[in-house]
Amino acid sequence: MAAEWSGQHGYALTVIVCLWGAAGGRAETAAAAPGSGGGTQVLGMRFERSDKPASTTEDGVIQVTEHSSVQLRFYGVQLHAGAWTQIRFTEIVDSGGGDRTCADFTKDIVVGSFMNVSGRGTTGVLRVHVKALRKSEAQKEYALCTPSADGGRWELLGGSDGRVLVLEEKKSMLPLWLQVILICGLLVLSGMFSGLNLGLMALDPMELRIVQSCGTDKEKRYARKIEPIRSKGNYLLCSLLLGNVLVNTTLTILLDDLIGSGLGAVVASTVGIVIFGEIVPQALCSRHGLAVGANTIMVTKFFMLLTFPLSFPVSKLLDVLLGQEIGTVYNREKLVGMLRVTEPYNDLDKEELNMIQGALELRSKTVEDVMTPLANCFMIQADAVLDFNTMSEIMESGYTRIPVYDEERTNIVDILYVKDLAFVDPDDCTNLKTITKFYNHPVHFVFHDTKLDAMLEEFKKGKSHLAIVQKVNNEGEGDPFYEVLGLVTLEDVIEEIIKSEILDESDLYTDNRNNKKVDSNKNKRDFSAFKHDIKLKISPQLMLAAHRFLATEVNLFSPFQIKEKVLLRILRHPDVIQELKFNESDKRSPQHFLYQRGKPVDYFILILQGRVEVEAGNENMKFETGPFSYYGVMALSTPSLEFRSPSHGGNLNRSASLSCTERAQESGSISGSQPQIPGTPFQYIPDFSVRALTDLQYVKVPAFNKPILDKIPEPYPDWSDQSGVKFINALVNSYSKPFSQLLLQI
Repeated sequence: MAAEWSGQHGYALTVIVCLWGAAGGRAETAAAAPGSGGGTQVLGMRFERSDKPASTTEDGVIQVTEHSSVQLRFYGVQLHAGAWTQIRFTEIVDSGGGDRTCADFTKDIVVGSFMNVSGRGTTGVLRVHVKALRKSEAQKEYALCTPSADGGRWELLGGSDGRVLVLEEKKSMLPLWLQVILICGLLVLSGMFSGLNLGLMALDPMELRIVQSCGTDKEKRYARKIEPIRSKGNYLLCSLLLGNVLVNTTLTILLDDLIGSGLGAVVASTVGIVIFGEIVPQALCSRHGLAVGANTIMVTKFFMLLTFPLSFPVSKLLDVLLGQEIGTVYNREKLVGMLRVTEPYNDLDKEELNMIQGALELRSKTVEDVMTPLANCFMIQADAVLDFNTMSEIMESGYTRIPVYDEERTNIVDILYVKDLAFVDPDDCTNLKTITKFYNHPVHFVFHDTKLDAMLEEFKKGKSHLAIVQKVNNEGEGDPFYEVLGLVTLEDVIEEIIKSEILDESDLYTDNRNNKKVDSNKNKRDFSAFKHDIKLKISPQLMLAAHRFLATEVNLFSPFQIKEKVLLRILRHPDVIQELKFNESDKRSPQHFLYQRGKPVDYFILILQGRVEVEAGNENMKFETGPFSYYGVMALSTPSLEFRSPSHGGNLNRSASLSCTERAQESGSISGSQPQIPGTPFQYIPDFSVRALTDLQYVKVPAFNKPILDKIPEPYPDWSDQSGVKFINALVNSYSKPFSQLLLQI
């Protein structure tokens, strides 16, 4: 359309110029005569614009298309609006001479009748119309003619600046409607090739096999269709790329013919191919490549057959050079990375994902990464004694396997299992070495760089579930030696696999490496009822003296009434040994009275250290007593019982008369107690007072409500057998609450 319009416009301009020439021939002749410019001189010209393809060559020759309207910029001196009269064009004829005069002006280039001149008169824009070439001419060259300096003749403008080359107008190879259809079809094919290239080639053979085995029914059907041609990887790749290149090249040629401009064709083809041939299809096939590839499988096979002569030989060459295509194979690191990246999109629970990652990372970690440092390990010295305190400490630690060290913590010589203590009596104070030598558990040492998978295999053999981590220390000037770093257990390895802490009811730490403790109130076990922590209250010698004194001097605690071992346990109980701090500023404070006349009591007192003042009788006799004086024997018995006076009197026990039945009979009461109401429980009411004079340390045993002799079988049962258990239960049901609790605890 642009070509037709420009041709009609050119014909109209030609007619107008002819009429103007006929009407004003003389004026034109006069104006065109040399020397009529009044000092105007044209020095050169440049191309401005054209309605058809036009350009300037490297030599400065202006190339224009036939049947076009061209704007040229002229340079000169004293240019004005009528300077167009000094511009003419002539055909260049190669005469072989150096004649620069213009013999004849051409009518193929019609000069406009107005020049748009700049303010200084040095440049001006003039429109010229280029007529069509003859059918036999492909191009024709013209030169610019300007008047000479003296105005006597017309001369050619020197050099290539005054040359105009008129080229034949290119015509379309195909009709416009057919070109549009072909361009649209080529864009569709370009997009299909690009999408299939991404969609099919991204599905490697390994992934297709996986989809065929574990995909949905539709995915399995798609994979079975694609797998035969995908197995010919290089052949498929060459066919798709060859088809894509062929389509894109053809599209560019058609656009160039349609637009008529090389630059325009390049821009249009680039935009069309990028948007419709690359971005859209690849975005679609990257997400639905399996479905698109399966549904276009026939088209793909057709183009593979079409491009067979060229693509098949190239694919065979690639097979020889590159080898067989195996597909994507993931190692451990890539599998872990893939799981981490796809975590927001897969259907795995966090626990499942952690287990998979932990199992895959097992070979890359060492025991040093998961071990418990030696400083945080619970250990026992080899020469320790398994008394109640040591065994309570072992139970409170919560561990079932405990390293045993000799002198230094780095010198681990044995392993103690808690189950080894099942037949150990704390009262026997067995030496730890006796137990460890008897069981002789092997100590398993591993190096710090041992991989966790190897460590797991060792634990699975069943030899041990605990290992000592060590390394060779060759630092310093001395000889290298083995340095113990810490401990590693089967639980540590399993926790690294599942990436979570395993807690049981006895664990004190949630993380041994970071020393994160569990809730202080959760699963906290109190062994104070079994732990006899009396080191701060009484020395072993004083404990032994108190035990022997009660067993020999007080009938109620004699071996005929209670076993010596049970009596020792009673004395070791933390509530039995008590202390009293004397207040010098308030000597008669109520806290200083162990007994007060007329106030009922239900306990027995044995003074171990310190002095007390006893006030007794109607005369309020006062006397002082010291260690190993005792009071309140009647509080531990009933009125039906009859006790003899202690066999050791004198200075050792000046209060013996206060606790025996002889004095009670003389005073008409039972050991100074007030008469009891028939049918009421027995209650001991002393008729004396005992007040502390210094700091005291004494034994305080609570009373029972029924005769102990009624419950004690003969001989006295062994507390370790079943009869002893029955005996304790009978006592619990029979005695008062304080003493019942005491019996349960011992």
